[in-house]
Parts: sequence; C-alpha cells; structure tokens
Amino acid sequence: MSLAEVLDAIRAEVREEYLSTAQSYPWIVGFSAGKDSTALLQLVIDSVLDLPPDARKRPIHILLNDTLVESPVYMEHVDQVLQRIRTALPALGLPCVVHRAVPETDQTFWVNLIGRGYPSPNRQFRWCTDRMKIAPTNNYIKSVVSESGQAVLLLGVRRDESASRAQSINRYNPGATRLNPHNSLPGCLVFRPLVDLSTDDLWSFLLQSPPPWGGSHRGLVTLYRNLSSGECPLVLDKADAPSCGSSSYRFGCWTCTVVQKDRSMAAQIDAGHEWLEPLMAFRDYLYEIRNNLDYRDEERRNGQQGIGPFTMAARREILDRLIEVQREVGRTLITEPELRRIREIWSEDLAAISKRRFALADIEVETGHGVAK
Repeated sequence: MSLAEVLDAIRAEVREEYLSTAQSYPWIVGFSAGKDSTALLQLVIDSVLDLPPDARKRPIHILLNDTLVESPVYMEHVDQVLQRIRTALPALGLPCVVHRAVPETDQTFWVNLIGRGYPSPNRQFRWCTDRMKIAPTNNYIKSVVSESGQAVLLLGVRRDESASRAQSINRYNPGATRLNPHNSLPGCLVFRPLVDLSTDDLWSFLLQSPPPWGGSHRGLVTLYRNLSSGECPLVLDKADAPSCGSSSYRFGCWTCTVVQKDRSMAAQIDAGHEWLEPLMAFRDYLYEIRNNLDYRDEERRNGQQGIGPFTMAARREILDRLIEVQREVGRTLITEPELRRIREIWSEDLAAISKRRFALADIEVETGHGVAK
C-alpha cells in the first residue's frame, strides 16, 4: 500500500471508532508534542473534521504531562503548539479540552529532592516517575472515567519505535481487537491507531501535511534535526518507565540523573542554546553528590539505619545553588509554592530530629551513659 492509502485507512478506522455506539465515552489523546503524538493528534483532528458538524459529539481530551522540570527548549515548542491548539480547535467546532497534567506541589522534583532530601534519581531509585509522570496523568484519566463511566485513551505508540516497544504492543494489543483494556486503569480502553506506521512514513506525513491548528511542523522538524532527539512519551505504567533516563538522545527532564551524561542537553547547547550551560552544570552537580556520603544522613526517613536522604546542610546547599542558577538564566526554575512547602518540610524534619535527640539523651541518662562524673 502507498503511504496515502495507509493514512486513509488510519483515518477511516479513527472515524469508525469515533462514531461507534459507545460514542458517549470521551477520548483522551496522549500528547507530548513530539513527532508521534503530533501525528496522532493531527490524524484524529483531520478525521473528525471530515465528519459533519452534528456528528462531532464525542469529547476529545488532549492530555499533556508536564513534570515542571522538562527541557526548557522543548517546552518552548510545546507551549507554542498548545497555544495554537487552544485557539484554533474551538473555532473549528471541535469538542476539545486541553489539559496539562502536573505533579501536586507536595510531589514535585524540588520538594522531594530539596525538601525531603530524596537522593537524585537513579535506575534503582527512580522515585520521580511515579510522582511526576504516572500519578498526574493517571489521576486525570481516572477523573474522566469517573465522570463518564469509561474513556478511550489514544496513544501514538508504534512497533517501529524500538524492539521493546514492539514487544509491549504485541503483549497488550495482539491485533485481535481495536480497543484493549488498560492493564492498570479500570474503565480505560486503549486505542493505538499508528501502531504499524513506520518512522519514515510518519515524517513524510508531517512534512507534507500542515497541522489543522495552524502554523507548520517546521519547529518540530528543526528540534529533531538539530538535536537528534526523541521525546519522553506519556508514561502511565511502571513498565514504560525505561523511556525516561535512557542513554539515547531524548527530550525529558533537564534534572534527570538516571543517566551519567545528559547527551540531549549537550546537543541543545551545541545547537546554539548556550544559556543552558548553567543548567547542565547543576544537573552534573546533582549527579555527583548523590553517592557522596558527606551529603547523606546515616538514618533513612523511616528511622532505619543506613544511607539516608540528603542532610539538611546538603539540602540548603542545593537550594542556594539552584536559586543562583535561576538568577543566572533569568527563568523560573522553582516556584514560590514549592519554596513554601520545602520550608514546611524542613521545619517538620528539624522538629523530628530534635525529638529523637531528646529521646536518645533520656535513654543515655536512664542507662547511666552521659551522666556527669
């Protein structure tokens, strides 16, 4: 089949599913503004626009996950695209809602790392994925399911992405049915329209087809061409976590310490974004101090002995350095609500430390230790 025939078949499948008997159930399009999710959203919107206005009844939620520490260069592109989408799609008569899923203030990267002293994430303790990616997106999907009874999640995953992705697709979507129940979200069905589209076909489509929300895909093409990068996709399950912190060039969190070197940020700097250099130096600093025992408590947060969180002195040092980097680059890296929550946690931790010290002193007195001679 030619590419035109393949795309026509995908559009026909999307329209057929959109008009199915379960059309009261909303659609949720996983969107990261990368090549795969952009192609998915465009094919969905194009397909629905081919329907008469009175048939466009099924709500479409465009769901983006923002960890609040995403690559600044990539987020500039994302913000531009979302602005166009928010402006254009209502004018086209489409029942679309754009939602940016962010972690709760109590669970942001800085609140956990600087507030609670969690060590910089690594492959063994990747605490960031659950709190910053999985929970915010899943909570939104659950809210839509709760309100509507069921929802259909559309993902731009493709077998051509990688061998592991192909295995995942074959495991959860062997091809027997178009919609498959999500393995961890009750009431959520998964629809993967692009599963058999190749990467070359994807780029051919994007280069030849302007987006229905206006503008062009030139910015997206430039990002990939200059930085040789991919995007971290929507993560809904721990099984998808390896997509974060991989050794490949990927747009993701600029604070990511799961890998030793951030090749993506280095490529962005080489492409002309020299202002990112302080951010890369700060990320490298977080990577280096993680295993430095001088920066770590001898007791874990649950009270057990062992290598614990960053010490209070280390947390203060990290915050001071972050504020200095924020001043240097002239962009918000940590928000006031995060700073307030960090101060609250510090107060709680200092109170707990004082309580333990008094309790230890009492024990020493009772056992005869520490008594003045």
